[in-house]
Amino acid sequence: MLHSGSVVSLAMGKDNSELYEAHVDTSQVDEKRLLRKIDIRVIPWFGLLYFLNFLDRGSIGNAKLYHMETDLGITDKQYLIALTAFFFPYALLEPVSNVILRRIRPSMWLSSMMFVWGIVMMCHGFLHSYGGLVALRVLLGVAEAGLYPGIVFYISCWYKRSELGTRIAAFFTSATIAGAFSGLLAAAISNMNGVAGKTGWSWIFILEGLFTVLCAVASYWIISNFPETAEFLTKEERVFIIRRLRDDLQFSSGGEEFEARYIWQSLGDWKTYLAMGIYMGFDGPLFAFSLFTPTIIKELGYTATTANLLSVPVYVWSCIVTVIVGLVGDRLRKRGYINLILFGTGLVGYIILITSRTPSLSYFACFLAASAIYPTVPNSVAWVASNVEGSYKRGITLAMAIGWGNLNGAVSSNVYRAEDAPWYRLGHGIILAYIAIGWLCSAAFMFMLRRENERRDRGERDEVIDSNISGEETDELALKNGRFETVNDARHEKGDEWSQFRYTL
Repeated sequence: MLHSGSVVSLAMGKDNSELYEAHVDTSQVDEKRLLRKIDIRVIPWFGLLYFLNFLDRGSIGNAKLYHMETDLGITDKQYLIALTAFFFPYALLEPVSNVILRRIRPSMWLSSMMFVWGIVMMCHGFLHSYGGLVALRVLLGVAEAGLYPGIVFYISCWYKRSELGTRIAAFFTSATIAGAFSGLLAAAISNMNGVAGKTGWSWIFILEGLFTVLCAVASYWIISNFPETAEFLTKEERVFIIRRLRDDLQFSSGGEEFEARYIWQSLGDWKTYLAMGIYMGFDGPLFAFSLFTPTIIKELGYTATTANLLSVPVYVWSCIVTVIVGLVGDRLRKRGYINLILFGTGLVGYIILITSRTPSLSYFACFLAASAIYPTVPNSVAWVASNVEGSYKRGITLAMAIGWGNLNGAVSSNVYRAEDAPWYRLGHGIILAYIAIGWLCSAAFMFMLRRENERRDRGERDEVIDSNISGEETDELALKNGRFETVNDARHEKGDEWSQFRYTL
């Protein structure tokens, strides 16, 4: 049903005055070539940064296998407390970090936090006490807090909604590569035991932290600004990117001034809280899996080095699945259904881990768990990001969801207790519950998005455009959905709540 004066009746035509930088001719820009240029400049370097982020965060799990607890004189409980201390600043500071990122240069903000956490990582190699370990884990959480949500938000400001999944999957595969490489690297570095009077586990922290510092320095020159000011693009290319994003209903592209109402829009949106449930469903398992996979395999009867090496094929497999899921998600644009399948696979994997008493079967279940956990992350990130419009609102929503998910790492990092070895039934049971929450929240997210799209198709969300139009029907619509002077005013004010915005399932 079309309403006279509603946004539906006026939004079909394009007014040249609404065109971003209308005086700029972009007819000579080759879209495919431009996207390749952006891909090469953005994705590989951010993949490397997240590789280092994941490698540094999880290296304590590898160091643990080389007598770190014994050398520091700490108990298993104290070790778990130290792991937990990381997650509180890591989760709580993420929303703030994304707001800062949008207001200053990404090269400055992301590179600086990376430099600090590299220094903190190196300091791990000079530990002598439990108190020092806890303090450094807190500092590491502070320093690393903004990187992952910042990168996700940054990438979402460059690509159309149908292109996000592949790019985020490509960047996130670095986490699976880090999981595989960390075992190989730790096994190699441990051979430096005794060099300069330092233990093997100390060298793991020192060398990994040093490389992070070097990459952070390079990042000041390599990371680009947001599309509207990116120096590696020509003026025509920058305008072309903004126009194609706006055609994809990303109206905040090209710059958006910060206003406090964007925070309240995110806090008042039901999508934020279901997204937090989805992120909880995979982030809790993700941290537990990355921190304890070598330990779980070792307790099945293998030596420390063999356990680290046996974790490599698990991560290689999850890397392959992550890339495939990213491609399929962008092609089909049915990320919700993919989430249900992935979480379902995770449920099967952890049920096997709980019931199995055979090392080979448990090892197989690790493959199922990894192929469920890792691909779900970029698929969910792309799904949520594509359904939230407004750059600040999207940044805050992503940071809240990621922050809440990461906060659950404080729980999942404590579920694999030494007294539960070698089968860890309690830990596996808790992770199984996390995955079930993720499945249920994904199903609810799909249902709510579909219902909202149907309401918009029926005209129930139509705004009134042109304040001179009056009448009982339009006055009722104005009271319910808002009255605006122009279509541009409506879509910029309402973002993804605009009546012509359609959510992707």
